Amino acid sequence: MEVPSPGEGEIVVRIRAATTCGTDVKVFRRGGHPRMIRPPAPFGHELAGTVEEAGKGARWREGDRVVVANSASCGECPYCRESRENLCTSLEYLNGAFAERILVPRRFAERSTHRMPDGLGFELAALAEPLACALHGIEACALRPRSDVAVYGAGPIGLLFAGALSSAGHRVTVADPNPSRLDAAKRLGVAEAARIERGGGHTATAHALDPKGFDAAIDATGVPEVWLDAIRSVRPGGTVNLFGGCAPGTTVPLDTALVHYSELTLKGVYHHRPADVKRAIEMLAARSFDAGLLLSAEMPLERVEDALRSMMRKEALKVVIRA
Repeated sequence: MEVPSPGEGEIVVRIRAATTCGTDVKVFRRGGHPRMIRPPAPFGHELAGTVEEAGKGARWREGDRVVVANSASCGECPYCRESRENLCTSLEYLNGAFAERILVPRRFAERSTHRMPDGLGFELAALAEPLACALHGIEACALRPRSDVAVYGAGPIGLLFAGALSSAGHRVTVADPNPSRLDAAKRLGVAEAARIERGGGHTATAHALDPKGFDAAIDATGVPEVWLDAIRSVRPGGTVNLFGGCAPGTTVPLDTALVHYSELTLKGVYHHRPADVKRAIEMLAARSFDAGLLLSAEMPLERVEDALRSMMRKEALKVVIRA
């Protein structure tokens, strides 16, 4: 592909580190994404780098170290005015992190590009996007101090939830079938690591402080059966964060009596907002928890396929890609 040139307000970023994501694996397996990518196109969306060239009127300068988020809101619709930019009526997405350079459109350069603090490495900074998703999910739970929280799924997003929750002083139980991922959760400071069977049908309620269940449960699997496990594992008055996105067209049977008489709060939570990305960068720079545990390996750009296949085989949580 030709090296891009920036137009007015745009920038070209030299990508110094990109990290792989479960969404990238889905794109690789399915040949695209119905909402974010129109193939043929580069993909990957977690990146950090340096500004290589700035177009006329851009607010950035050559050499600036930046994190570029993968979506940009309009800033004008009712959702944006309510600080719910993730629900923007004209939300735009940016992909192409698996490349040497990326052209950052004006809206992204103005609204979704963030300066990296001194001392923060590019590989950690690239984790800002998925951590921002977890932080948005935690805020949506409206937790009381030192809440007892279950996280279902110890993939990258589940572990980011676990690390952020634990660093905030909450008691966290992570439930997953994979022993090595549960070990990673322990290193992130969780109170309990519960090994459950794959495919759902098993709750972690036995590990809750209250015999009736957790204060809150977060699904980070996107498995419908595990959504139901999360609902069954909270106490009366508890909150269930259905963060993991299930396949299109999926439905789940709901125990209406349980939800009604136990006064449960069920929340769907999606993506992140600019404030979440800023907070994620600050946490990564402050080393609030050891997010580097998620970086299983580093590979050159030419081995992106190997990196994604290693994730498919559950051998890697995240792989750092460098051009």
